[in-house]
Amino acid sequence: MIVTDLAKIELHLHLEGAAPPAFIRGLAAEKSVNLSGVFDDNGNYKFNDFWEFLKVYEAATAVLQTPQDFYRLTRAVLEESAANGVIYSEMFLSPDFCGGRDLSAWRDYLAAIRSAADDAEAADGIVTRGIVTAVRHEGPDASKETARCATETADDWLTGFGLGGDEAVLSQADFSWAFDAAREAGLRLTTHAGEWGGPESVRDALDHLRVERIGHGVRAIEDPALIDRLAEDGVVLEVCPGSNIALGLYPNFRSHPIDRLRRAGVKCTVSTDDPPFFHTTMRNEYDRLNNAFEWDESEFLTLNKIALDAAFCDDNTRAKLAKRLEPTP
Repeated sequence: MIVTDLAKIELHLHLEGAAPPAFIRGLAAEKSVNLSGVFDDNGNYKFNDFWEFLKVYEAATAVLQTPQDFYRLTRAVLEESAANGVIYSEMFLSPDFCGGRDLSAWRDYLAAIRSAADDAEAADGIVTRGIVTAVRHEGPDASKETARCATETADDWLTGFGLGGDEAVLSQADFSWAFDAAREAGLRLTTHAGEWGGPESVRDALDHLRVERIGHGVRAIEDPALIDRLAEDGVVLEVCPGSNIALGLYPNFRSHPIDRLRRAGVKCTVSTDDPPFFHTTMRNEYDRLNNAFEWDESEFLTLNKIALDAAFCDDNTRAKLAKRLEPTP
C-alpha cells in the first residue's frame, strides 16, 4: 500500500490556521474586508518568519465574524482533511476569535462548529474533537476567560484545553491557573512548547502545567535528560514537521529530529498545524517523511496507533477508529 493512502489520525490542527486562502479571500470579498498584505501574488498567505506569520494569521481571521462563518470554515477544513485520508482530527478552537471570549457568544460559535463537525462526519466519515486554546500573547488574565469558556462547555466533544501563540512572551507557569481550572473540569491538557522556546519550555510545561501532550516539542532533542524524561513518562509529542521547516526551524525533512526522537523512545505523532500557511497536507507530510527516513507502512501505522492512544476521545470512539486504521488487504 502507498503510505500516503493510509488512514490518518491528526492531533494538532488550528481551525482558523487551516482556512484555505481562497475561502478567506471569498469571505473577505463578501464582507468588503481589506486584506492587503495578507496574500502574495500567487494568492498564498505571505509571511517571512514566525512572528509575521502570527500577524498574518490574525489578520486573515478578522474576516471570520459570525457563527455561520465558522460553520462554513469547519466544513471546508474537514472536507480537505478527509480528502487527505484523515479519519480523526482534533481541532484547536480559540474563543478569542469566537466572540472575544464572551461565554454567551462562545456558546453560539461552538454550536456552529459542532454542527459543521457532525455534518462532516455524516458526509465524509471524519470524526472530530475540539480543544479550546488560550492565546499566549493575550496574557494570563485572558487565559482565565478562555478557561471559563472551556470549562462551561466541556462535554464529550469539547475534550481538551491548550495554549498557543507567541512563545517569546511570558512563561508556561504564568498560565497555571487556567490549566488547573481545565483539569478540574475533566479536560485533557496539551500546550505548545519546544518550538521557539527551546527545550526548557518543554520542561516548564511538564513541571507547571502537567500536560500529557506537547505541541511540537521537537527541540527536546537538544537536551538528552529531557529526552529520557519524555520517553520514561510517555509524554506524546504532536510533531508538525512541515510547519517547523516552513518557519525555518530546520532546513529540510532529513534534518528534522522526529526520527531521532522516535529512536530514543519518545512517542511522536504527525500533524499539519496550519496546513495552507505551510503549503502542506497530511498526504504531503507522509510522503516527505517516507522519502526522508524510508519509513514503511508499519512505521506510519505505529505513529497512528500512538496518536489514537493519545487522542482526547472516549474509549468507544477509540475502538471504532482502531478498526478503521488497519490497512485493508
